[in-house]
Amino acid sequence: QVQLVESGGGLVQSGGSLRLSCTASGNIASIYHTAWYRQSPSKGRELVASISSGGVTNYADSVKGRFTISRDNAKNTVDLQMNSLNPEDTATYICSTISVNGGSWGQGTQVTVSS
Repeated sequence: QVQLVESGGGLVQSGGSLRLSCTASGNIASIYHTAWYRQSPSKGRELVASISSGGVTNYADSVKGRFTISRDNAKNTVDLQMNSLNPEDTATYICSTISVNGGSWGQGTQVTVSS
């Protein structure tokens, strides 16, 4: 099994930046895909960005050019750098992985962007 812990959320003004981290533990060698989702009452759960074990990335149209997903294999982390934040980015950001053992989800970290 894989355990995930997110960190880095908080309150930021519109136009600001935050960097989220997802730290994995457990059977991390089996992970082949990691994604960041976000969930809000108004929009439900949506995929924000993903990265494969080979480094292929994918982004939602709403965050392209503003968010960057990256992985650090030495630290067992997948980060989400978020720039030019706006109030519509306010949500709980949740890390998710897919491995040979199935899917895992973190508890999420809250991001609030004030106008």
